[in-house]
Amino acid sequence: MTTLNHIGVSHTVFHLLGIPGLEDQHLWISIPFFISYVITLLGNSLLTFIILTKRSLHEPMYLFLCMLAGADLVLSTCTVPQALAIFWFRAGEISLNRCITQVFFFSFTFMSESGILLVMAFDRCIAICYPLRYTTILTHKLIGKIGVTIFMRSYCAIFPMVFLLKRLTFCQNNVIPHTFCEHIGLAKYDCNDIRVNIWYGFFVLMSTVVLDALLILVSYVLILHAVFHMPSQDARHKALNTCGSHVCIIILFYGPGIFTTLTQRFGQNIPPHIHILLANVCILAPPMLNPIIYGIKTKHI
Repeated sequence: MTTLNHIGVSHTVFHLLGIPGLEDQHLWISIPFFISYVITLLGNSLLTFIILTKRSLHEPMYLFLCMLAGADLVLSTCTVPQALAIFWFRAGEISLNRCITQVFFFSFTFMSESGILLVMAFDRCIAICYPLRYTTILTHKLIGKIGVTIFMRSYCAIFPMVFLLKRLTFCQNNVIPHTFCEHIGLAKYDCNDIRVNIWYGFFVLMSTVVLDALLILVSYVLILHAVFHMPSQDARHKALNTCGSHVCIIILFYGPGIFTTLTQRFGQNIPPHIHILLANVCILAPPMLNPIIYGIKTKHI
């Protein structure tokens, strides 16, 4: 096999193990996965339906929320069914093309969600800092352009990853200890240098998700500055209350991701199955809880 690998034989089929070390617990682990996925499908579909059918909810904040719900549905659907197939049927076999497709849709949707959270922060900033100009600034036409820009940015950033993965020769082990395919997790099975993949992945992360997080922080600094200059406590409380749901969703989206990154960087003694479970929490928790948070905290919905 070693000889064959050196003459260019590349794996075209991979095997996802699910959560290594917890194979005997896969059936039990599948229960929260399944419940979370069902709640995600029902919650986000219902939220989208309500926003699209109620004309009173055709406001910028709710239209951006509708985009977020759609992205949550795609993010969950491109990863969770694959995990359930592994847990229930040991169906971990996946072709290279399907694996790369999963990398594309997972990365594209994750980045789109980050962009949507940024424009939701921008929406709250306009509503609180310039309330009289809110409807004239955020017109339906501008919202449409913003939505297209978010998805085009994600597409243009992620599409080169397909070619970066396609050029690799996967002659090492074809067993992936995970529930889904991700960029560097797949690229590391290449026999040659993957520095281009590593640096491109780092550049995309810093120029999109990390930049979005910093701009969200700037938006909330401006919001807090405007809030504390309001004359009455009632007005301050009302303004902050409109941001409550968005802040919860930001913490849900970025919090697990930051924690996962830190554990991977500094938690060398943490068992691999903990890293994989944390990675799945990043996918399961936000799509499931987002519609619940907005449903509870938003009177109109």
